Amino acid sequence: MKQIKEERTLVLVKPDGVMRGLTGEVIKRIERRGLKVVALKMVQVDRKHLEDHFPKEDSWMERLGEKGLKTFAEYKIDPKEHMGTDDKKQIGKIVKDSLFEYMTSGPIVALVIEGIHAIDMVRKLAGNTLPVFAEMGTVRGDFSVDSPAVANVEKRAIKNIMHASETPEEAANEIDLWFDKDEIHDYQRAEQSVAFDA
Repeated sequence: MKQIKEERTLVLVKPDGVMRGLTGEVIKRIERRGLKVVALKMVQVDRKHLEDHFPKEDSWMERLGEKGLKTFAEYKIDPKEHMGTDDKKQIGKIVKDSLFEYMTSGPIVALVIEGIHAIDMVRKLAGNTLPVFAEMGTVRGDFSVDSPAVANVEKRAIKNIMHASETPEEAANEIDLWFDKDEIHDYQRAEQSVAFDA
């Protein structure tokens, strides 16, 4: 039970979230859910840090390209006209470069969140990665309407406010990348014993 109750995940308030003053809103929603912030810092990252954060496999870039091509097909947009190619790997590289440009465009607030099913809870709070499809009541659903079609045509990343780890393995790797062990704190929230302890 302890492992479930103390699950940890990484949250990044991305440059658009920081610049729009949404860091407090993100933290408020996380804390209201009964989860706790056990580490927090503002950082400006470089490409090398992002290379370590995002997958390195060619298959990841190809998946990015496939998603882009699917969006172009759905909206009847010619990828060659807007991207200069219809090759999924080339499009994936363009998308990756725009993502890196976005993530280095301003400061990021990085947090480690702990609590019961923290990974799934934070992803629910964040909403669909594509804000245009995010439910109202989620961070992305309430504060963004960005679309993959618009982002692809404008050759920029989707501005979706925050990142949240997807799996326990991803969370562990990302936390190790973004935080040193002595930056992560152990404490008990005041209501923890009433809400969760036996």
